[in-house]
Amino acid sequence: MALRGLWLIGYEPGAHGAVLFSRRYPTVEKRAKAFNGASYVTVPEDSVFLKALLFELKLTDPDKNFVEYRDSCSRINKTSVYALPTGGGDLWPVLAFQKSGLIYVCLPLVEQSLKPRPPLISISGISQAFALLSGLLVFINSSQKNEVEMGAKVGQLPSLLMQVCPLGTPLDTDLNGLLDNIHVSTNHTQKQPIWRISTYKGKPQVNVCITEKVKSMQYDKRDVADMWQVYGAVTCKCDLEGATSNVTVSLNLPANGSPLQDILVHPCVTSLDSAILTSCSVDVMDDSAFSGPYKLPFTPPSDLFNLCYYTSQVPVPPILGFYQLKEEELQLKLTVNLKLHESVKNAFEYCEARIPFFNRGPVTHLEYKVSYGQLDVYREKSLLVWVLGKLNKIHLSFFSRVIFVYICLSKFLLRLFWFLGQKFPKSLEISLTGTVTFGSMSKEQPIDPICTGSTAYVKVSCLYEN
Repeated sequence: MALRGLWLIGYEPGAHGAVLFSRRYPTVEKRAKAFNGASYVTVPEDSVFLKALLFELKLTDPDKNFVEYRDSCSRINKTSVYALPTGGGDLWPVLAFQKSGLIYVCLPLVEQSLKPRPPLISISGISQAFALLSGLLVFINSSQKNEVEMGAKVGQLPSLLMQVCPLGTPLDTDLNGLLDNIHVSTNHTQKQPIWRISTYKGKPQVNVCITEKVKSMQYDKRDVADMWQVYGAVTCKCDLEGATSNVTVSLNLPANGSPLQDILVHPCVTSLDSAILTSCSVDVMDDSAFSGPYKLPFTPPSDLFNLCYYTSQVPVPPILGFYQLKEEELQLKLTVNLKLHESVKNAFEYCEARIPFFNRGPVTHLEYKVSYGQLDVYREKSLLVWVLGKLNKIHLSFFSRVIFVYICLSKFLLRLFWFLGQKFPKSLEISLTGTVTFGSMSKEQPIDPICTGSTAYVKVSCLYEN
């Protein structure tokens, strides 16, 4: 995997964007020309690239809300991967996302023809390019307070990229860790990997942390299937003497555990069983699926890093939910039922349910009955929160109607907090019923175009540690 180019762009609403930093890799560009053949598109100059990018991100021509080429229903973009129109054709795949007045952009190498465009999942450089941009984002936003510090960080990028991305090949994503050791001498008799810029002296130890998350959306509709996804990350910190210490981490599934799929590993992993890489969540599961042990040999970087990411499948969500909402004039009658699956550990660090209400005024009156936990109105009178208790970080949404768009909460939304304590009762079932009365809407509260009428959801967030 390699990068053809990387850009850091400054942009503020109402102002013209500016390229703060850019780096191109001519050797990778020659490889792109050979791989892409007749579909090859040259990377334009920064000024042309910037103009095309801002247009594609809808950051130019604020008076033009709709551009058919970009905004028609035949061209709906569901990812952060874009095709930029240039004089020589469409430059693709360009990865870009915005954060705090900056746009982080890179162009990974595609080692095949671009016509027809290959599926994103088949391009190995996409995920690593995202990881590098995420590391760049963390570095730029760490302890940044003013333009002087911002300029200093941008000035450090050339030397840091020589370490993390030599000749356009990403080797690490922890720019802060490299910065801490950038002046450490590397004159060792034994040649060491470029991602391990210093050696450790002391007691050898390897720390491994597995973080697993479950996301679930439940609709309680016969014609709409419930959806849930399990995904996790294995994080390592290796303090070992020697420049080229070799480590092997072996992951074993518990009894009746589901096989790991869609495994992505850090570049420092030296070899893998082919069965590990070919397991994909798109394929239908069968009894022949590889179920471990998953052995990952690697030469570790000196700092904390993500050894691998993975997904998995489970037969049922850890919490099952039911949500019903009825509207009567300025009142809403709601019913929420939650049930913890018997296979899940009933001991949480925390567990709470957030019940937002859209396109309504502040909560003026609340009558409710809970079988367990505690219900509060958020201090801005914009959220009901039901606190339940502790789970492996899990986010569950129970919809009263079908919504295919994940919606983030803002401070203007009307919300209830249901505090559910630190464990479910022995029955493993809890319920909430109540009536909410609303006042008049203020001009500060935005209109949500999706969650109208009885279209609403409950978001349950839980955490437990083994």
